[in-house]
Amino acid sequence: MGRFARTGTLLGVLGLVASLALSGCSSDSSGAQFVEGTQPAATGSSAPGTPEATTGPPLTVSPADGAKDRPVSAEIGAKLPDGGKVTQVTLTTDNGKKVKGKLRTDGSSWVPSAPLKWSTTYTATVTATQPDGSVSEGTSTFTTMTKPASVINSGLYLFDDRTYGVAMPVVAEFHPGIAKKDRAKVQKRMFVQTDPPQPGAWHWVGNGTQAYYRAPEFWKPGTKISVRIALAGIPLSNGRYGNVDRTATAKIGSAFEMKVTNSDKQMRVYENGKLIKTLPVSLGKTKTPSSSGTLVVMEKKEATVFDTMDDPDPENRYVTDIQFAQRLTWGGEYIHAAPWSEHVQGRQNVSHGCVNVSMANARWLFERTKIGDPITITGTERKLAAGNGWTAWDLSWAEFVKGSALPVPDGGAGPAL
Repeated sequence: MGRFARTGTLLGVLGLVASLALSGCSSDSSGAQFVEGTQPAATGSSAPGTPEATTGPPLTVSPADGAKDRPVSAEIGAKLPDGGKVTQVTLTTDNGKKVKGKLRTDGSSWVPSAPLKWSTTYTATVTATQPDGSVSEGTSTFTTMTKPASVINSGLYLFDDRTYGVAMPVVAEFHPGIAKKDRAKVQKRMFVQTDPPQPGAWHWVGNGTQAYYRAPEFWKPGTKISVRIALAGIPLSNGRYGNVDRTATAKIGSAFEMKVTNSDKQMRVYENGKLIKTLPVSLGKTKTPSSSGTLVVMEKKEATVFDTMDDPDPENRYVTDIQFAQRLTWGGEYIHAAPWSEHVQGRQNVSHGCVNVSMANARWLFERTKIGDPITITGTERKLAAGNGWTAWDLSWAEFVKGSALPVPDGGAGPAL
């Protein structure tokens, strides 16, 4: 059995609500829709460090002195010759309150730690080191724009203080999708830090509705991932603006991997590299094959209903109670208990695309898996379609970095802040 349903809600973060149709074991790859979240307030503080004595010419600061209607995503920088770097920034409101922020690691600008406030006047003092070693300073007073009426919707698939599997990508979602000409600008405002440090890269899906961040290899167990999708107020070419900043800090748990081979119809389960169990499975029949590729557990439901009564093919219409369902694709492929196919599991494919296992084995898996655990399926008649689920790991690293809107150093990029 497979191909199902219309119930359920998946993940979202910080005000994000993602409603998912449980349309099981089908080929439809439509994604979730999002509602607008809540914007965090800016916090006050100053950049660290002691100002150096200025010895060079005055700096021209950005935003320019006297500028009005600046976006609340504005970063503080200065016009510098090649080799020059901003070394310190102090930003204050018109009442003297200092704003927290961090310098980019490349010294190109200073990023406030939260969106600036709408219709507010700020004064920035910037210190920079010139290529000849001289130190320059400049000051600018500017005003931010009023809150725009037209914004995009965005989402972040990550919860604070949750533990995920080693294949959990950072997934940012946008509705409508980000146009190609805007992606580099948006990507520069998507920050990821990992502890222990692991280089990574972003990859955009074709229509710009999602971007994935991952490392060259699965995350190291125990990794702490901190994310800020800092899009509040960023101007886009379609006349809209980013709606909110979203942040999350999560942890990667143990390495739990599932590998399914169609040739022998078995699932081999590994924990921290050690084979711990082998389970018989039934995959999609020839007419409705399972997708081959590296997939990721996106959602878990102990009990749900698969409802496909609106399927155009009468043979695929049914309403069935399902237990221990784990979503793998947007199109409706799942791992789930299928007591009706237990007699053929390990010998014959009879599902509508799902990975059928016995009730006992489904429970055993469900009790051990995490959102973000990988499952690799090989040898079926259909290849996993890009974007049909969290398909970040279904690409080689060389293929993955081609989807970045910014250049990626060999081996991946470090944190921008």
